[in-house]
Amino acid sequence: MPAIVAAVLSIFLFFALCGALVLIIISLRKPTTVPLAVAGGLVVLSLIVVVVAPVDVPLIMGLIIAILGTAVAVLGGNPVTRRVLEIATHGRVKDGANGGILLDAEAAGVRDDDERPTEVLRGGTTIGYLERLAVVVAIIAGYPEAIAIVVAVKGVGRFSELAAAEARERFIIGTLSSLLWACIVGALVRSAIW
Repeated sequence: MPAIVAAVLSIFLFFALCGALVLIIISLRKPTTVPLAVAGGLVVLSLIVVVVAPVDVPLIMGLIIAILGTAVAVLGGNPVTRRVLEIATHGRVKDGANGGILLDAEAAGVRDDDERPTEVLRGGTTIGYLERLAVVVAIIAGYPEAIAIVVAVKGVGRFSELAAAEARERFIIGTLSSLLWACIVGALVRSAIW
């Protein structure tokens, strides 16, 4: 009987994570809320199922679920974070070409004679991918203390760019939403395979 439950749980997790990954890829290509909300719902539903039915999945399926979960955590955090930031800033802050945000020179704390906007927090998209990868791998490996290291490194690296209120707001909201997504998916995978 436990083998049948483990098989059913494994199949459910596989399809739920595959579905979430497809919806996330759709959200990356065409930012919309519905596919993203359904993907988030699948992840939360899967986490609830794993917590209620604590059965370890077989080793091969565990590896597949770990890979799928890592992809969902790393890729899914981008549209989730962008959507949360849109809601928080009401679209007032514009994205820059290099993954940062555009601020006027005065708000960015830069002396600039021409009135062109200055891009701060550049590389935020790439940093977000790396941050979520580190967090989800740390949780799956059973080393959640590494999240503190990730946050500390990110904070120290961005400290000089946080003079503007818009930059601080984006940094805090973006980091928290990105980490929350990665932690939820990491907890799902960790609970399923250990």
